[in-house]
Amino acid sequence: MHQSIINSTIKPFSATAFHNGDFHPVTEQDLLGKWSVVFFYPADFTFVCPTELGDMADHYEKLQSMGVEVYSVSTDTHFTHKAWHASSDTINKIQYPMIGDPTGAITRNFGVMIEEDGLALRGTFVINPEGEIKVAEVHDLGIGRSASELVRKIQAAQYVATHDGEVCPAAWQPGEATLAPSIDLVGKI
Repeated sequence: MHQSIINSTIKPFSATAFHNGDFHPVTEQDLLGKWSVVFFYPADFTFVCPTELGDMADHYEKLQSMGVEVYSVSTDTHFTHKAWHASSDTINKIQYPMIGDPTGAITRNFGVMIEEDGLALRGTFVINPEGEIKVAEVHDLGIGRSASELVRKIQAAQYVATHDGEVCPAAWQPGEATLAPSIDLVGKI
């Protein structure tokens, strides 16, 4: 039986990211102390991937205002990320770190490696400041993700983290009513 990654602590890693025009080392320690999104995609210079990374770039300012850092990861190198960033208007607008994972170590840590292809599935992981995975979503290669849906999930995760005893119902939005699970709610919803 496969153990769920939810509430597990991120595993150690060491990689290089292309960020703000330069190369920077990144480890699991960089994800601690703030909310983070680790956003896996199959490969640079492809089809669905730039639409997703561009969508995430369009929501990056909102995520930053929520105290969230985004890290995109593919099994390409950080050099390939730099070349893609320089050659695509969509990718050029990215301001978040683009991590290279050519050995697949990080991709395997999160359980999204397609071994026979050496590529990552479309995996999205929301990590709390303590380094625990609170949201895990994995898509097949042909199914693109939505950053606006991710923003809502992070808002719910942050709310639950700061409001002990409350949970967010389906499609919850900030400011809407939450639930306090109790025996009195059984059969009433």
